[in-house]
Amino acid sequence: MRIAIISDSHDHIPNLQRAVKRANQEHAELLLHCGDLISPFMLNHLQNFQGPVHMIYGNNAGDQHLIATRCATMTDIVHHGFHGTLTAGSLRIALQHYPEPARDLARSGTFDLVCCGHDHIYAVEQINGCLLINPGDLLGKDTQPAFALLDTMDFSVRRIVVGDKLIMND
Repeated sequence: MRIAIISDSHDHIPNLQRAVKRANQEHAELLLHCGDLISPFMLNHLQNFQGPVHMIYGNNAGDQHLIATRCATMTDIVHHGFHGTLTAGSLRIALQHYPEPARDLARSGTFDLVCCGHDHIYAVEQINGCLLINPGDLLGKDTQPAFALLDTMDFSVRRIVVGDKLIMND
């Protein structure tokens, strides 16, 4: 199974569209969004993924009520609130926006895969037999926007770039 892992899209519609399209092209069967989707209108773009989507809030949760209400009516998007757990095949998966609590989950021995975001930094680590993945961000604030693609057959992870870095004026 291939799992697309994205985070920190921050309402960047073109990058989310590119990521979903590329995840479909890569034959991902599951998409995980690790927070900071922000606006409910982004859900329409997530629905273009050709499989189930699981998502959580981040620290920029946006309109939580409207996001939760809309997800409740969608059959293909499961919203877990601020923390998520699910099983895909035999994989026990946890979603946590912040890297440090995600490391704690990985250390617990309860999960095979823990995914996080928040700091916009791509990272893949093995902790206590658990794979911890931070896909970086889809916003493209400091680096090129990208997501992670996990192949569960061999637990290989690829970083897939989907656009150009934003030019930020400080």
